[in-house]
Amino acid sequence: MINNKKLVVVLPAYNAGKTLEVTYNEIPFDIVDDVIVVDDASVDDTIEVAARIGIKHIIRHQENKGYGGNQKSCYDKALCLNADIVVMLHPDYQYTPKLIPSMAFLIANDLFPVVLGSRILGKGALAGGMPYYKYLANRFLTLFQNILINEKISEYHTGYRAFSRDVLENINYHANSDDFVFDNQMLSQIVYAGYHIGEVSCPTKYFTEASSINFKRSVVYGLGVMKTSIKHFFQRIGIAKYSIYSNPTK
Repeated sequence: MINNKKLVVVLPAYNAGKTLEVTYNEIPFDIVDDVIVVDDASVDDTIEVAARIGIKHIIRHQENKGYGGNQKSCYDKALCLNADIVVMLHPDYQYTPKLIPSMAFLIANDLFPVVLGSRILGKGALAGGMPYYKYLANRFLTLFQNILINEKISEYHTGYRAFSRDVLENINYHANSDDFVFDNQMLSQIVYAGYHIGEVSCPTKYFTEASSINFKRSVVYGLGVMKTSIKHFFQRIGIAKYSIYSNPTK
């Protein structure tokens, strides 16, 4: 716990058998209360590794629900465990768990309700081996989004995120896509709801076992990001209404 706030780490896993243990071993359990693994119908030994290393909360999807669908299960379970702070960490070891304290403390001390681990601050992306075409796409999409969403974030595409319970309870994440664009829809919802977003510089590593979508999926993702930004703009200026911006409690 931090400041009497329960901290839960969620790991959305797909074929993470080779990297799950090294990721888990770096989690700072002096402050982390629970860890949840949601396995999205992996074809490797992710479930067996999770059980062997002692993860108590393991959810297995019998059919692949996609990256967004996986996160929905992650957050639902974290809220059921009465988490006050939820950190979403990829179990492929692309992001270091050593940043969990920095991200969680910003939320626990009421500085920000959302904190992102940014690969762009401090030039962590290129130094960690991000392909140059992905870096350029990241910069273009982020600029496009900041203009339409009327925000100033260094990158919208990191997979390292921390949320307060209040945020997860008051955005309609279940209305989002089950695919990779889920991440961007969620940030769009958060900004539209008026929550402030903090960022910390995050080193990253690109290697064979680290998950990464191919060029075709990247194009689909990029188009989805642009569509989300345009919808946000229309919603913000009042010429359209979209269900993803509705309050989930209503």
